[in-house]
Amino acid sequence: MSTAISPTAYNYKVVRQFAIMTVVWGILGMGLGVFIASQLVWPELNFGLPWTSFGRLRPLHTNLVIFAFGGCALFATSYYVVQRTCQTRLISDSLAAFTFWGWQAVIVGAIVTLPLGYTTTKEYAELEWPLAILLAIVWVTYGLVFFGTITKRKTKHIYVGNWFYGAFIVVTAMLHIVNHMSLPVSLFKSYSAYSGATDAMIQWWYGHNAVGFFLTTGFLGMMYYFVPKQAERPIYSYRLSIVHFWALITLYIWAGPHHLHYTALPDWAQSLGMAMSIILLAPSWGGMINGMMTLSGAWHKLRTDPILRFLVVSLAFYGMSTFEGPMMAIKTVNSLSHYTDWTIGHVHAGALGWVAMISIGAIYHMIPKLFGRAQMHSTALINTHFWLATIGTVLYIASMWVNGITQGLMWRAINDDGTLTYSFVEALQASHPGFIVRALGGAFFATGMLFMAYNVLRTVRASNPAEAEDAAKIAVVGAH
Repeated sequence: MSTAISPTAYNYKVVRQFAIMTVVWGILGMGLGVFIASQLVWPELNFGLPWTSFGRLRPLHTNLVIFAFGGCALFATSYYVVQRTCQTRLISDSLAAFTFWGWQAVIVGAIVTLPLGYTTTKEYAELEWPLAILLAIVWVTYGLVFFGTITKRKTKHIYVGNWFYGAFIVVTAMLHIVNHMSLPVSLFKSYSAYSGATDAMIQWWYGHNAVGFFLTTGFLGMMYYFVPKQAERPIYSYRLSIVHFWALITLYIWAGPHHLHYTALPDWAQSLGMAMSIILLAPSWGGMINGMMTLSGAWHKLRTDPILRFLVVSLAFYGMSTFEGPMMAIKTVNSLSHYTDWTIGHVHAGALGWVAMISIGAIYHMIPKLFGRAQMHSTALINTHFWLATIGTVLYIASMWVNGITQGLMWRAINDDGTLTYSFVEALQASHPGFIVRALGGAFFATGMLFMAYNVLRTVRASNPAEAEDAAKIAVVGAH
């Protein structure tokens, strides 16, 4: 009986692999973040070596948390969601396996090359051309697997979560390929195909949409599946979700120039970026409200379900950071915030509060189902993790807000004769307590990931993946 229906069962193997690596890379990426945050408190931790300096390790940290941790979470959840909502197996097991091993190879390449100083110097696009080409090949393969699976779906309808995942895959490919156009001069060095202000514009069109599509649209796909599933409630408004989708992908792509206020970029382009960023508040909050309102009639579950708590609090941070972003895009606000720690705080409100917390909630939801268990090994450990993550995020954001506004005000303070009131070193000294609190907040968050790893390990050790496969077969057959 089982052999007759096994071709319709889901491919959970690749989902399991990506889910486990999400936790592994999360620990490494966040641990490295705590280390470089500590370097700003105690500069001796640079060890006087080029490979361990802040300038080399900071891009490795961002690549590990965005592309390794965040990327693996997106691969795992998109492969899981597309199979379950389309009620069909991934179109190709071998191509799916290639995306897993190819993605890990790109990450290992980053771990080797970035500390050695091989870099394009472009924010979030530091990987040199051989790794950039491999990443593009893996990404196009990912698109083939995802959209190929949708074409063979057993359901008439394409669930809205898949619209968000699909847009994130298509736009990320476009952003990566266009921004990485370069002229190689050796195996590890290339120069951008663009120059001057054009290069800056294309880089921040890419850079902000690495946030807008990689770190927002993909994770909204996650939200539209896992929040209703964990709350056991239908999405609040399906119509709003469709409006949310089209408004978000139409507007986000225009917001990049707000990174280039008061630069050589033409003034009209700066103003366009500012205007689009402010308008972007509407679809962002539309999505946040849609997720929150899904809990109507289920708010009591937050008392006993820490997984749902992760998902809901992530939406709160999403709402906060997507309000803060448009405000910081206003030129007059930006004149105070730009180049300060306020920007770092804003990024981490999104990265820790939104991206990491919704990923963690989704992984906790999936792991028991992927490994044939009724639930995670310990609910108490999930609860502990939740509080460590929440407290860590709040400490991080608050310290960077205080630091950023302090820095902005000190840098613009002038005496009656027009000279600067404060030296840069004085602003740095004023920032030191904030650096300590930021490192502490990061340590809280990273410690939570260690609790998660232990919980996942105990759940996996007690698992029976064959049972999960059988349950998938039964679910698929029952759906027909």
